[in-house]
Amino acid sequence: MKVILLKDVKNIGKKGETVNVSDGHARNFLIPNKLALVATEKSLEVLSQQKEDAKAKIEEQRQEAIILKDKLANITLDFQLKTGEDGRVFGSISTKQVAEELMKKHGIQVDKRKINSGPVNTLGLNRLPVELFKDVEGTIVVRIRSTT
Repeated sequence: MKVILLKDVKNIGKKGETVNVSDGHARNFLIPNKLALVATEKSLEVLSQQKEDAKAKIEEQRQEAIILKDKLANITLDFQLKTGEDGRVFGSISTKQVAEELMKKHGIQVDKRKINSGPVNTLGLNRLPVELFKDVEGTIVVRIRSTT
C-alpha cells in the first residue's frame, strides 16, 4: 500500500515521503497512529502544494536575509571601554551587547548566537560576521573607543 508519511518513521522514511508498506502495517499501525495517510491523487496534490509553499517560504526568508545583509553593511555600532595608560583594554563587548544595541538603535533583531565571534576587546573598527540564513552571511561593524 502506498502511503504519505506525516512524521518521520524509523526504518520506513521521513516526513513528506511517499513509500510502499505492507497493507497490514499501514492499516494497523501507521494510519491509526496518524503517522501516515493513504496516497490518493488528492493527497498527493496536497503534498506537492505543501512542498511548493515550503520552498516559496524558504526563498522569501532568504530574500529577507539578503535585504538585512545590505542594511547591516551601512551600520556601525559604537561602544566605549575603559583603557589603561599603555592602551590595554579593560573588559570586552559581548555578542549579547552587540545584538541589544542593534535592536535598540536600529530596530534590527539578530540572534546573538548567530554572531560568529567571541567577545570583542580591541580598539578601533571590528568586523563581526553574522549568519543571517543558510548561505547568507552579513557583517556587523563595531567601533570601540577608549574612555580614560
